[in-house]
Amino acid sequence: MSIKAHINHQGCIFFADLDAGIDITIVLDPGLGLPKCFYAPDLKIEPVIADDFIGDIASGGFINFKNVMINPHGNGTHTECVGHIISGNYFVSDALTNLHWIARLITINPALLENGDMSITYQSLLDGLGDQNEKIDALIIRTLPNDESKCTRDYSGTNPPYIDPEAMGFIAKMGVQHLLVDLPSVDREEDGAKFASHKAFWTDGIGHYDRKKTITELVYIDNVVKDGLYLCSIVPLRILTDASPSRIMIFPMQKQ
Repeated sequence: MSIKAHINHQGCIFFADLDAGIDITIVLDPGLGLPKCFYAPDLKIEPVIADDFIGDIASGGFINFKNVMINPHGNGTHTECVGHIISGNYFVSDALTNLHWIARLITINPALLENGDMSITYQSLLDGLGDQNEKIDALIIRTLPNDESKCTRDYSGTNPPYIDPEAMGFIAKMGVQHLLVDLPSVDREEDGAKFASHKAFWTDGIGHYDRKKTITELVYIDNVVKDGLYLCSIVPLRILTDASPSRIMIFPMQKQ
């Protein structure tokens, strides 16, 4: 039996087939420790060993009982909150009190800047949005070129594409609460600790920070997935930290 969610969006009724979800989370391979960025240590999954106990059946233990060591910002798909750039008790699990959002997926070809950087500029953002100007909760950005190598890259030291602060300011003015990108960061890898695009998204221009907004980085959206409206599910761990590994599912929305 197919389970469908009926959604009222902008005065129109849509339905999303909850059995037809598309997982845009990158699977972390503990053997490779990839993808990763910012010189983070590799993901490690190791059995607990104590005296004659070993938490690994393959090594002669009676049960699998393992430690997982991960850097949320540097290892795979993750969701972060404003606590990433300011001090205080700002936790990603508190930012996501609702786990489902109306999202628009767009595809953008980053622009080549004079300094050789590739960046999502204001104009390239407008090109990606086209004539779509409805209010949405979440924006998902897929960048070109797009292939499966994004799932196994070490981005460290490669100066990958990022979002220009002007473009990010426009995203904030659109009312987007949750931004999802297939980039390792919305800011330049080396930006002198300015974090200009993070700040443009989370602040209102007069020093107030929005605790309910999130940024999800390092998703992967296959080319067969079409641009358009989706019901988006963002599920982080219930952990008191500024960022968490997260699982992201999107469900195509069809007008009734």
